[in-house]
Amino acid sequence: MLVVLAEALPTIPMKEVLFRLAMAGLLGAIIGYERSSHGRAAGLRTTMLACLAACVASVLSEHLFHEAGNSVWRPDPARLAQGILAGMGFLGAGVVLREGKTVRGVTTAAVLWFVSVLGLTIGSGHYVLALAAWCMAMICLLVMPMVERFIAADWYGAVSVTVSDQGATDQQIRAAVAAAGATVKEIAYDIDLPNQSRTLRLAIKYKRSDLIELAERLRHELARQPGVTRVQWH
Repeated sequence: MLVVLAEALPTIPMKEVLFRLAMAGLLGAIIGYERSSHGRAAGLRTTMLACLAACVASVLSEHLFHEAGNSVWRPDPARLAQGILAGMGFLGAGVVLREGKTVRGVTTAAVLWFVSVLGLTIGSGHYVLALAAWCMAMICLLVMPMVERFIAADWYGAVSVTVSDQGATDQQIRAAVAAAGATVKEIAYDIDLPNQSRTLRLAIKYKRSDLIELAERLRHELARQPGVTRVQWH
């Protein structure tokens, strides 16, 4: 097999090709293990294969470029790389899922795109650049989640409040939400004429770290308002 490989790629030393493939497989597998440990769709095998495929494409591009020599036909080494990255966009889109107002899988899609670029970098022989990029990626995946816990980021949610016709006004509902620690961004109405009530659908902004306490405060503040018969968190 090694002899066949050496004959197939005479422009690149066989040991060099094997080293590139091994490096791409190893670095891709480590990133994939991190994704698998968090239960993500693109795990060990997916990232390893994506990195290996990109590495093979890069090695093949280099071989075709050198093999052409001074002939009339001069292949563009960037063409295969461009195709790999474009195709990875479709694969990445398959792992992005939307659940209500939450979008999941964006980081995994970015990982797939990254391991493709990593494989291309290794396949072209830029080992130091590949290792530096891989180290930065591992910092992003392992360290940044811990840093994000200390960032009080804004999150958005929806609350439905059912009020009788003679109950609390919109201003009172807004004030109750503000007293609970959230901000009303939008209000939509559903009028129930037979039951003489209305349902306010509130789009609110709040701090993610305060979610559990916020839900309890919202329930308490809204329940105090006159005519409120139902509070539902979406």
